[in-house]
Amino acid sequence: MTPSRRQFMQLAALAAAPPLLSVRAGADAYPSRPVRIMVGFAAGGPNDILARLIAQWFSERLGQPFIVENRPGAGSNIATDAVVHARPDGYTLLLVGSPNAINATLYENLDFNFLRDIAPVASLIRGALVMVIHPSVPAVSIPEFVAYAKANPGKLAYGSGGVGGITHIAAELFKQEAGGLDLQHVPYRGVSPAITGLLGGQVQVVFANLGTSIGHIGSGKLRALGITTAARSDSMPEVPAIGEFVPGYEASSLFGIGAPRAMPAEIIDRLNMEANAALADPAFRMRLRSLDATGLGGSPADFGKVMAGETEKWAKVMSLAKIRLE
Repeated sequence: MTPSRRQFMQLAALAAAPPLLSVRAGADAYPSRPVRIMVGFAAGGPNDILARLIAQWFSERLGQPFIVENRPGAGSNIATDAVVHARPDGYTLLLVGSPNAINATLYENLDFNFLRDIAPVASLIRGALVMVIHPSVPAVSIPEFVAYAKANPGKLAYGSGGVGGITHIAAELFKQEAGGLDLQHVPYRGVSPAITGLLGGQVQVVFANLGTSIGHIGSGKLRALGITTAARSDSMPEVPAIGEFVPGYEASSLFGIGAPRAMPAEIIDRLNMEANAALADPAFRMRLRSLDATGLGGSPADFGKVMAGETEKWAKVMSLAKIRLE
């Protein structure tokens, strides 16, 4: 029997329905196989540790392995590029961080646009740096350091973990906000070597991760002058925030989860919900304390706004300091 036109249209509609249903079913069943979280730095560092903490949480909650894959190089650009060009199916994620916001301006020839090509999924943590100086510098407070630096232009040097890293850009922001200090930059291959240089007196100040410096501060080998976040750190509550003396100063390491552009909203929302559940869990928050970090949380849109704000902020700092890489 030949179907009527009406019957034909009904059959055509039914034939079109399964793909739409299967897309929805695929999102509802997510994940159905292992998921990779790309990290742009080597194993063992704070970025890697955070990625493994959230990967373990996702694995336990979602019933599939979340595997951390380290792809270090180019300040996290190699890992970011891999995720930008991955299928937007939820099975390749990115540990997003402050380096992504900085690199948007630092590198001139990136073949991706971070804010356009990476979808924000979940905000995880904000980490503080600490401004530490060699005891030979005659200053025990931020105002005294600023006064000494202004009285001795060009005679103090600060070390960093490398050109364009957060320990470099945070110091440049301090120079600018404290009235245009003349401090010389000495880049090292990592923050730990920079601390070694500070201990040896080759440089006089470093904006360091708390974990790499807190022991030396406790022993008196280094002197802590200020915390870079807007609020003081729970790890060293006696150390003031730099912003208490330099109004408006704030610098921190931000991290979260990103994904390829056009990843289904249902998958983004699922991961965001689980990430927020982790940040609300007392045991997970305790594990974050080992990173001297504060949990953030919020919606994907919230995280997108934060990263856009960081990108704009650091672009201005680097433009004024004339910091660029090819």
